[in-house]
Amino acid sequence: MTDARETSISNADRPPLAEAGPAPVPLLEPREGIPPVTATPEALAEVVSAFAAGRGPVAVDAERASGYRYGQSAYLVQLRREGAGTALVDPVGCPDLSSLGEAIGDAEWVLHAATQDLPCLRETGMSPTRLFDTELAGRLAGFARVGLGAMVENVLGYTLEKGHSAVDWSTRPLPEPWLRYAALDVELLVDLRDALEEELERQGKLEWARQEFAAIAAAPPPPPRKDPWRRTSGMHKVRRRRQMAAVRELWTARDQVARRRDVSPGKVLGDAAIVEAALALPTSVQALSALPGFGQRTGRRQLEQWLAAIQRALALPESELPQPALTPAGPPPPRAWADKDPAAAARLTAARAAVTGRAEELNLPQENLLAPDTVRRLCWEPPEELSESAVAEALRAHGAREWQIEQTAPLLAAALAAAPPEG
Repeated sequence: MTDARETSISNADRPPLAEAGPAPVPLLEPREGIPPVTATPEALAEVVSAFAAGRGPVAVDAERASGYRYGQSAYLVQLRREGAGTALVDPVGCPDLSSLGEAIGDAEWVLHAATQDLPCLRETGMSPTRLFDTELAGRLAGFARVGLGAMVENVLGYTLEKGHSAVDWSTRPLPEPWLRYAALDVELLVDLRDALEEELERQGKLEWARQEFAAIAAAPPPPPRKDPWRRTSGMHKVRRRRQMAAVRELWTARDQVARRRDVSPGKVLGDAAIVEAALALPTSVQALSALPGFGQRTGRRQLEQWLAAIQRALALPESELPQPALTPAGPPPPRAWADKDPAAAARLTAARAAVTGRAEELNLPQENLLAPDTVRRLCWEPPEELSESAVAEALRAHGAREWQIEQTAPLLAAALAAAPPEG
């Protein structure tokens, strides 16, 4: 698990749980020691039996090999439950963990930054029906720092080791210090969950959190990205369609190599190198090797492979060249609103001020009170009737939760109605 981005909350007092207290205690060893890695069907069957017989919520975490391997698969799954202890499961040796998911049943999962781990856990056959996200709970409760280490320290008074979050978890065998780190990541998750539930209840926000958790658990997997090559870093420099074709061909060739070798695409060829080659459109190995990213470490066979991709782009007829990126559905970037629709720009200014003010009153980040994209869509195409009920229905159509609608619909209706009309 990698600590989620820590978000500062403007003008927010720390909640009682985060008040300064005794010096935090280093958490050095799991309570029952480091469990053996479960990597065989027989060992998995024992874990399944133990967790089926356990009690209460299940702490769940997963470690990936981001930056090392192709894709975002899990290379270690950690679980802890009262009565079952901690388990470290190797999805390489046990790729199908559906039996473990069934053993947990409808028990509540406790995760930190759940949306990071749920996709790779679903790949193994595990998916929660109920969950509690300690990172999101921390945001709603008004904590200024919501990474796991900061939360455990501020709420429970322990410090966690931070040294192994970005290692190559596909390494086998996994070193003992890494396994200790992994086990400790779930050691206190249920304790943290219980403390945060109590704090959210004290602040009157527990029902809000439950709605957020239910939305995460029910959310379908995102659809595959269309034209993922367009997300190449530095793509904004590429203007001509022939150059775009070169980016597409190089990106596709790199992806095929990375998938075949099971390595991160960036280790095969960097985005910056792809963009440099697309801009230059070299026609020889010598010219390609002179570009940044294609230096001495790139063998001739690799250079020929990349040059072939560029040549495919150069040979395409005009009709097969990619078109400039289509304008995404929804409102344009806010910076363009003043020119395109001054009235909408005025609505957005008023709406943002209303949401920001309410978020500060509630001591939570404004993006958790209401998604910025929802605010933009509402202001770009407001309902014909600017009543509270009409605004509430529009927010609901954009996916806002009921607690968010309750907190923001009256303010947004007033802000939209007060914004100066066009002309």
